[in-house]
Amino acid sequence: MLQTLREKTSGWIATVVMGLLIVPFAFVGVNEYMSGGPDSSVARVQAPPTWWPSAPSWPPLSLLWQHADISVQDYQRAVSDARRRQQAQQRDAFDAREFDSAANKRKILDDLIDRKVVELAATRDGVAVSDAALREAIASDASFQQGGKFDGATYAAILQQNGLTPTTYQQQLRQDMTISLVPQGLAMSSFVTDQQMDQFFKLMGETRNVTLATLPAPTPDTAPVTDAQAKQWYDAHRADFRKPEQVSVEYVEVDASKLPPAPAVDEAELRKRYEADTARFSTEQRLASHILISVPAGADAATQKAAEDKAAKLAEQAKAPGADFAALAKANSQDPGSAENGGDLGWVTRGMMVGPFEQALFGIAKPGEVVGPIKSEFGYHVIKLREVKGQSAKPFEDVRAQLAAEAQKEADAKHYNDVAGKLVTATLDNPDSLAAGAQAAGLQVQKAGPFSRGDAPGLLANPQVLRVVFDEQQIADRTASQLIKIDDTHALVVRVTDHSEATDQPLDKVKDQVVAAVRADRTEKAAEKLADDVLARVKKGESLKAIADAAHYQFGQIPGLPRGAQIPWREGSQALFAAPAPEAGKVTSGKVRMEDGRFVVFTVDKVTPGDPTKLPEAQRDQLRQQLTQLYAGADVQQYVKDTRRKFKVVVHEDKL
Repeated sequence: MLQTLREKTSGWIATVVMGLLIVPFAFVGVNEYMSGGPDSSVARVQAPPTWWPSAPSWPPLSLLWQHADISVQDYQRAVSDARRRQQAQQRDAFDAREFDSAANKRKILDDLIDRKVVELAATRDGVAVSDAALREAIASDASFQQGGKFDGATYAAILQQNGLTPTTYQQQLRQDMTISLVPQGLAMSSFVTDQQMDQFFKLMGETRNVTLATLPAPTPDTAPVTDAQAKQWYDAHRADFRKPEQVSVEYVEVDASKLPPAPAVDEAELRKRYEADTARFSTEQRLASHILISVPAGADAATQKAAEDKAAKLAEQAKAPGADFAALAKANSQDPGSAENGGDLGWVTRGMMVGPFEQALFGIAKPGEVVGPIKSEFGYHVIKLREVKGQSAKPFEDVRAQLAAEAQKEADAKHYNDVAGKLVTATLDNPDSLAAGAQAAGLQVQKAGPFSRGDAPGLLANPQVLRVVFDEQQIADRTASQLIKIDDTHALVVRVTDHSEATDQPLDKVKDQVVAAVRADRTEKAAEKLADDVLARVKKGESLKAIADAAHYQFGQIPGLPRGAQIPWREGSQALFAAPAPEAGKVTSGKVRMEDGRFVVFTVDKVTPGDPTKLPEAQRDQLRQQLTQLYAGADVQQYVKDTRRKFKVVVHEDKL
């Protein structure tokens, strides 16, 4: 049987058939292997190969496409960062439900996609950031400076606070700089022509001659409201008279400002902190050069040994009397950022370099000495110290007060976290009541309610708290919430104890409110009708001044009103400049409602464009710069839009 099968599958026809069957299976396997398995990203930006822009995206040709992914972690981090920024900006006005809406979260994802589009485009165009540019960006960042100079201790502390290593931060910064290079180039190439300048100034420098008549305040309506009218209004505006959803709650508040301070840190601990962080109180800088023999990630032992041997040999040569370190570096170093400059790294302070490199550099006794090979994650280094400047660490006594304040702050934060932790642990064990949690944390259970979203008292009016207490699951479970952070030193745990749905209130219960609403509507309509009557007379050719004089309306004329003026008030000015320019010998008219319910009827009598020749040269240059920035921003937006259109964007909605 096997022989028969062999005979049947021999020959060129069988070979072709088998080949056709193997190809799709082979590519499916390769595609799965190359992509690392199923796509776990929130979104993926894909681009065809630069040498085949019209390449299809279906397998196996999809293997030729480049891609950049947005991971679930990247998306969640972006949402968290955006939430933190909005909370800081809006404070009590922050609306958690609006922030958590699908539209807002999609906008955050779209911003990430735009970044990936620019990043992928930059990669395809060969855009890169050198090591020297990266170091300069870090050193010039004011966040990492003390007294106007880069401070390694500050740099290290800030990275540690944000959970970053120098390598991770530098990778992120390099990515950000790469993404910004193309938009920066577009911005630098933007310009504004003289004709555009003149057109813009004619519009922005425009003035208008206007006439205003302020109509009297509407007389409050007091006419009877029949039952039929009340019912008609009630039926049409039923939602305005509903009793809102309400909750009653109990809560335990943890406020660091109300907790007793933690015990002061003793002298021994302060000295220990000083010894562990001496570099922070030093301004010492070292001028260094190096030779790097790089080692690829995951290299085998033989490759690493060869690199180490080469670095050791170069170190011996560099230590020889009369050796030219710069020439050795230029000929042998594999660091693209410094090799061409003879290995020059510039002035280095603690915290700028990876650990092994920094330890070796600051361990050199005097300028002129060479050490190596020193192993780091990049390979093997040969390091030369060329010069030292700055001061060594300040004595303990000079910085004791600073250390004590920092230690006390940390101790108070730890005490706050301990109390909050006890509260959370106890409420997790006893979620049906807050009594156990309050007792464990040494705090009090407080109660409030019933209240609605619009009249929540004090701390409970915080948008984050409202989002929790009006959450459907929280209401149904009636269990303790997670710890709700108001800020870094203020939080609470809350539990819903009672709830009532929003309900329609019968007409007889809200009759007075309905009658008041009907009369307010009548009053507003009467005021608008008066304005419309005046407008109709103006449009028929009557003078607004004559109408105002006859009716004793408040009247005024403003010649040469400039655009943007807050006269007669901001909304009024906007209405005046939104009206079309009048034809020769005519006026245009309009109306605008004031906050107190009165209407202002106006006419635009004359429009005078701005005169570009009267703009001083200095102001013209300043205006040109501002316009160039606006146009540059528009160019960048258009570039991102056009580039995104050329790429393929796949969004996994189920992972948002």
